[in-house]
Amino acid sequence: MSSANLPELNVISGPGARPRSESFTVALVGNPNAGKTSLFNRLTGLRARTANFSGTTVEHRVGALRLPEHTVVLLDLPGLYTLEVSTPDEQVARDALCGDLAGHEAPDAVLLVLDSTNLSRNLFLAAEVLELSIPTVVALTMSDLADRQKLEIDLDVLSESLGCPVAAVSSKNKTGLDGLRAELDALLGRLEPPAFDAAAACGSCSGCRYSDRYDWAEAVGARALRGGVEAPARVTELLDSVLTHRVLGLGIFGVVMLVTFLLIFSLATVPMDLIDQLFALTGATIAEWLPPGDFNSLITDGVIGGVGGMLVFLPQIAILFFMLALLEDSGYLARAAFVMDRLMARVGLPGKAFVPMLSAHACAIPAIMSARVIEDRRDRLATILVLPLMTCSARLPVYAMVAALLFGDAWLKGALLFAASYVLGIVAAFVMAWLFKATLLPGDARPLVIELPNYRLPSLRNALIQTAARCWAFIKNAGTVILLITIVMWALATYPKTDLADLPASDRQRIEALDADSADLALQEAQLEHSLAGRIGKGIQPLFAPLGFDWKTSVGVVSSFAAREVVVSTLSVLYGLGDEPEDEDSLIGAVRNSRHADGSPVFTTATCLSLLVFYVLAMQCLPTQAVTARETGSWKWAVFQLGYMSVLAYAAAFVTYRAALALTA
Repeated sequence: MSSANLPELNVISGPGARPRSESFTVALVGNPNAGKTSLFNRLTGLRARTANFSGTTVEHRVGALRLPEHTVVLLDLPGLYTLEVSTPDEQVARDALCGDLAGHEAPDAVLLVLDSTNLSRNLFLAAEVLELSIPTVVALTMSDLADRQKLEIDLDVLSESLGCPVAAVSSKNKTGLDGLRAELDALLGRLEPPAFDAAAACGSCSGCRYSDRYDWAEAVGARALRGGVEAPARVTELLDSVLTHRVLGLGIFGVVMLVTFLLIFSLATVPMDLIDQLFALTGATIAEWLPPGDFNSLITDGVIGGVGGMLVFLPQIAILFFMLALLEDSGYLARAAFVMDRLMARVGLPGKAFVPMLSAHACAIPAIMSARVIEDRRDRLATILVLPLMTCSARLPVYAMVAALLFGDAWLKGALLFAASYVLGIVAAFVMAWLFKATLLPGDARPLVIELPNYRLPSLRNALIQTAARCWAFIKNAGTVILLITIVMWALATYPKTDLADLPASDRQRIEALDADSADLALQEAQLEHSLAGRIGKGIQPLFAPLGFDWKTSVGVVSSFAAREVVVSTLSVLYGLGDEPEDEDSLIGAVRNSRHADGSPVFTTATCLSLLVFYVLAMQCLPTQAVTARETGSWKWAVFQLGYMSVLAYAAAFVTYRAALALTA
């Protein structure tokens, strides 16, 4: 685990001091929702990266931590409640902690995270970790929330019971962090295992060690804890009675999502305009610097126009990620999962599918991987098959483009269109899950068992860090896959070269009858139609004609089967090469002003809605297909997934197009 930004891991088994130049590996361990992520972000800041454990699909984060006397590589393991694991993520976390993971030695020390407001529950895992005899420091998180709840924890009593140093911290208020760093620095100087009485915690072999450990956790918590939580508990119960209500809860969830989409449109307008203007200015400037010719067109129309047409939607994606991070950190998303469980069980999906379905709104690939937390194979397979119907970030540029075409700057209408698109994906997933339950995958889903975390004010810093990481991943995608496909599409749209003399007589006569400016634009359009992209588009356009797509849109749809978001860059190249919008270098302007040969607009209301519905429901992501095949153990399910989603998307887009034509006639 090393990178250009992080010190090399140099793990040496056994205690003993080592030179300051060498780094120690410290594993961050704790229950889910115990404040582990917030503490990791506070300790490492931006000096962190995300990667997969070698040989697995389980993600972890690793960051650099500078202490006065030591250099530390902090390893953030997936959250777990016990070392008696039941899911792949928990198994990898346990193996990494115990040194049983191939290619990874056991950490030099453990930073054990305990939630101050749920001390007794967290102590069960603490006992198991301390029994490993790895040098340990305990971070007692959420001390600010404990203070508000009038909880007093005797750190000396807790430290004596655990046999290791304990430091109370608040990641939100940044209190206690210096003390925690000092304790960790001192521990790494001596690397002493905790003086923990394992027999007191696990009891005798003749009894139930789980019961004994729970009894021990309750006893230690009672000794260390002073005060009560009656008032906060009453507030929590009051909030839960509303947010988890079977009717009100669903309504509130809908309102929360609608507000999120309103913010996406109202806040993203200015930065989107700035990005659009930046790329337009960059393209115009470079076009003046470079001599006219193919290379000029490649850089300005292909690279800058294609990637710029994609990145202009980055602000909307960033706002979505930011809002989801805030909702998760506040404790609300767990309540939303509880509310949705009732509905999901009716269609044959397990309650545990909510988290993968939620993460699928960022990307279906990690969502499919996270479906491993679902123990039952039938439930897991049903979840994997419908996850790509959730609206992922790759679809957002298409949604934003259609919303801009239909409503311009009317952000309220645009937000409603976004919300409707998300709802359509969710409803389609539920309907298909119900059909699978009645046909291919009969049976009832397992009920949901979930921990409801405490309500708390979300951390803006954590949300910003998570948003930045996800946006950077999106940008890297635009700089690699999308850039490559954009260049290919430029080449297809440029070659073979067609001169005026090479065109059919009818086209040549029509162009020669025009004035100079109009003739130049008409020649570009004719050259585009006779290029490889034009010939491909003309060949496949009859297949998509019932959906209202012209040949350029048909090319975009086919090219985007590799990656959904490619359609935006493809249309940027095709329309940028062939048309001149009122707002020069703007994709929206080019698409809005595109016309058929008879002068009628290409993108009517019916065509826009048809395109939107198609992209909501279609499977257009080859990496997702590969992950589906790997997680199900067979390509037949990946092919089935591609087939049913393509048929569903085509049929729904056809119905939408015909209905919209009838209503707008």
